Amino acid sequence: MAENKVILTLENVSKSFAKVESDEVTHALDNVSVTMESGEFISLVGPSGCGKSTILRLVAGLIVPTLGKVTVNGEEIDGPSPNRGMVFQKPTLFPWLTVENNIAFSLNVQGKLKGNEDKVQRMIDIIGLEKFRNDYPGQLSGGMAQRVALVRSLINQPEILLLDEPLGALDAFTRMHMQDEILSIWSESKQLALMVTHDVDEAIYMGTRVLVMDANPGRIIADIKIDESYPRDRSSASFVEYRNDILNKLHFGGNKNK
Repeated sequence: MAENKVILTLENVSKSFAKVESDEVTHALDNVSVTMESGEFISLVGPSGCGKSTILRLVAGLIVPTLGKVTVNGEEIDGPSPNRGMVFQKPTLFPWLTVENNIAFSLNVQGKLKGNEDKVQRMIDIIGLEKFRNDYPGQLSGGMAQRVALVRSLINQPEILLLDEPLGALDAFTRMHMQDEILSIWSESKQLALMVTHDVDEAIYMGTRVLVMDANPGRIIADIKIDESYPRDRSSASFVEYRNDILNKLHFGGNKNK
């Protein structure tokens, strides 16, 4: 749980990747600067290849910038940390552990499981898998496995929660339910959440800010504050206005000049 304020800063960050089969270089990010802090839920939207997931991996400490720096409270990130929890697009579960034991794994290795069994039960209830608590990942559907992977990260309440399209494999109704549950847990812990999504409505519904990105090279073209209280009305005039604004910036709206 984020008890102390966390400030995450990307300062003039560029990231390039060399192609194996040629001398060409892919410029995933170009001179990105942005600051985020505890209590914010940041949504990243943009076309494929604009560097959304690259930003998450930089913050997670899985890769390092080509230029610039990424810092947490002024200290440069130099590798992964349990204070930065990441949920990937595809579930990464231990196949030899049951649903319940996968969810409880991190608490168990930290010696914190005893007395926190109610947290494990709550996570099982949130994802609606009570009947599957003793099943193994190989017995689950892809959507069910992703729900387990999601709450396995949420249970730790990291200072920075990184979400790389965590709900993409879920059906529409389960997805909306999980959006609300993630927001509920986030509002309790007040950590910084940073989520990549291709769903503009999801970005608006969940985010306190939406960072709109463009590609070739990857860069932030808009930083939009969502000035709406939770829970949000997806059909309200203001919600539709945010949607239209973002779609226009992504060149999918009716007004190509914005």
